[in-house]
Amino acid sequence: MTNTENYPLNNLLTLSFPTTEADKKTSRLAWTIAQAADDRKGADIVALDVSDVSYLSDYFIIVTGFSRTQVRAISDAIEEKAAIECNRYPSRTEGKSEGSWVLQDYGDVIVHIFLPEEREFYNLEAFWGHAKRFNLSEIDSLQE
Repeated sequence: MTNTENYPLNNLLTLSFPTTEADKKTSRLAWTIAQAADDRKGADIVALDVSDVSYLSDYFIIVTGFSRTQVRAISDAIEEKAAIECNRYPSRTEGKSEGSWVLQDYGDVIVHIFLPEEREFYNLEAFWGHAKRFNLSEIDSLQE
């Protein structure tokens, strides 16, 4: 069982306002991914802006699923929605067969979908604690 006190901003994502066309595409992809996860009842959806602290990616999207089946369903929904709405496909997907931690690499956005125990154990939010953390509260402002 996940402790919602560890993730107080349940299912709310706000991303900084994009300034360039590339930033707009990246923000749109992050928004699309978060929405797809939310559509499949993903919990504790968080975006970390790691662009200033890592060369790996611009954003990490972190999501909790409560069963292996749900983790896989969230992953499938993200792949489908990103393909349809952003014409983007992950360059690599790992962990889907196990279903306890699925990683999808879209280049500028990396998605982590965890079971609660794995999310608590790896605690990426703490590991990347120096990155800007966003919640889903003003996500629609990106689409205006």
